[in-house]
Amino acid sequence: MPFDLQPVLNNELVQLQPIQEIDFKELYEVASDPLLWEQHPNPDRYKEGVFRRFFDEAIRSKSAFVILDRRTEKIIGSTRYYDYRPENKSVVIGYTFLSRKHWGGNYNYSVKTLMLNHAFQSVDEVIFEIGAGNIRSQKAIEKIGAIKTGTIEKEFPGEENKINFIYRITKKEWESIFSLTKETKP
Repeated sequence: MPFDLQPVLNNELVQLQPIQEIDFKELYEVASDPLLWEQHPNPDRYKEGVFRRFFDEAIRSKSAFVILDRRTEKIIGSTRYYDYRPENKSVVIGYTFLSRKHWGGNYNYSVKTLMLNHAFQSVDEVIFEIGAGNIRSQKAIEKIGAIKTGTIEKEFPGEENKINFIYRITKKEWESIFSLTKETKP
């Protein structure tokens, strides 16, 4: 099945919809919190000019989303697929951020569940690249079953390269984890 890199995905908690230029102001309101970026390889992404470059790249990617809280219908963050490799049946999920008031609950898990379920209809492996100093994101991705498999020096346009850790999860691993999770939820 061909991989749709920018569908609308939703569950009871969140909706992921293709990012559009009209989303800049509301998304930047979320992104302007410096504490969102303190462990990130790009800690100054809260600055409007720096965030604008990030946002423009998200639009150009044609694989990025805004994340909406289904209860409030407000934008609470962003995420995207990238580096889709049909020959390897793999894709990367990343560039994810959520407002601080949506940390520590089920929001990140809900976003990743939607994205993984969708991706595994077309690929056999999903990769995550997480900054070496971003402990919060490393722990969150380990909670969903991804395994650290290496490091990569990541290029960020106009900035020095940064070390990222590579995490992976296969379709078979996800199906096992997801079926166990569904069975244990009320």
